[in-house]
Amino acid sequence: MDVLIAGLETLTRLDVIAALMVGSICGVIIGAIPGVGPAVAIAILLPATFSMEPIVGLTLLLGIYGSSMFGGAIPAILINTPGTALNALTTYDGYPMTKAGEGKRALSLAYSASFFGGVFSVICLMLLTPVLAKIAPLFGSREIFLAALLGLVLVIVTHRGQSIIAAFLVCFGIFINSIGMEPVRYTQRFTFNQTWLSSGIDLIVVVLGLFALSQAFYLLTQKDMQSKAPKLEGGMFQGLIEVLRNKRVAVSSSSFGVIMGIIPGVGEFLAQFFSYMLAQKTSKSPEKFGKGSPEGLIASEAANNAVPGAAMIPLLALGIPGEALTAMMLAVFYVHNVIPGPQLFSTQPEFIISLYLALLFLNILSLAFLLLSTNILLQIIRIPTRFLGVGILALSFVGVYSLRNSVIDCAISAVIGVIALVMKRLNLPMVPIILGMVLGRIMEIKLRQSLPRVDHVIDFINRPIAFIIFMLILLALSLHIWTMFRARFRRQ
Repeated sequence: MDVLIAGLETLTRLDVIAALMVGSICGVIIGAIPGVGPAVAIAILLPATFSMEPIVGLTLLLGIYGSSMFGGAIPAILINTPGTALNALTTYDGYPMTKAGEGKRALSLAYSASFFGGVFSVICLMLLTPVLAKIAPLFGSREIFLAALLGLVLVIVTHRGQSIIAAFLVCFGIFINSIGMEPVRYTQRFTFNQTWLSSGIDLIVVVLGLFALSQAFYLLTQKDMQSKAPKLEGGMFQGLIEVLRNKRVAVSSSSFGVIMGIIPGVGEFLAQFFSYMLAQKTSKSPEKFGKGSPEGLIASEAANNAVPGAAMIPLLALGIPGEALTAMMLAVFYVHNVIPGPQLFSTQPEFIISLYLALLFLNILSLAFLLLSTNILLQIIRIPTRFLGVGILALSFVGVYSLRNSVIDCAISAVIGVIALVMKRLNLPMVPIILGMVLGRIMEIKLRQSLPRVDHVIDFINRPIAFIIFMLILLALSLHIWTMFRARFRRQ
């Protein structure tokens, strides 16, 4: 109880309340703008959060992360253009409902399902806190090394059809992270006697290049587009009642979101896919899916909004991010010397509770804001794409330069942005690079810490948790190889 009161006191501070409101509202607005998305916004804001207290900076980023999916449903439903990539499945049933004159009902359903999924995941997170607090101290350097390795393996195997490319990009991310001085003996690696490489390539420089600058270049090289939003009629509050009527779909979809959010490297896409397929198979009217089914809309939105809360579990308990956005948040922890992992639950429990409560309140704020201001937000859809591109470009370079006042960083970020643009054109994933950088760093540090205590390779798995994680790695690789061979034999 004392911890809960301390967490509430932290959350009632004016700077935390301001960060929560700004993050929630800005996240909704950013999500409603097609072509931007939370990754771009978080990448741009990340340098600014380094000067804030950890709870303030993380609350701001969490607000954007969690609420952007609320806003992303608006263009997905009204103009068949997902505001974020994670709202792509929302177009299947949302846009047909708009064409049938039920646009406002579809929006209300999407908001309510997102709210249900977000609150459901936070409740699961709070219930799991005592378990995490007991399990987390059992993870030593070997266990965390293997958990990070499992995360990289899952990142690779979940990119079906692109697993070899994903593996290459993960290795590329690990290589980028190894440039500069290594963290133990401070010897130079891959600098080639170039002084400007001695300090390495900062994660934020890569993040801004991959997500923000590449998106700016993409928007600037496309035709200038300006969408028109349809008029909406009807009430906005009916969706709350309709979601409760379809509570079976809402609960099962939110559960998929929580499970997939906990597993590193999986995330929203698989959560949406599985929840949507389950809802269709168990529905009394499966023929309506893809043609304007309320159940399909609830399934996709509840699943994707349940992931952010669950994705904080591996990040906080083990210091292992599950995808690019939580990897960016990890940088905020490190800058302020707040190390997520086994000790965080015992040393700063009020900090953990504050983050949980922030996640809960951002869902309430996002829903309230959307129910009251959807008609105003419709004007955001009309912003020309090239104007957005110029704005993102300017803000990105300001963010990169502010890190170390370095023009070299801007040049590196620009080069990475061009590479990422080519990757976009080729439909190649960029998340493996970021996770390769972040998890590669964790693996290197934990491997070096554990080596003095092991005599041979078997010592790495001679403890129960380490052995379980090792078996999961073998299982994931075996299933992936078996699936690849089976698909090849079927083609023959």
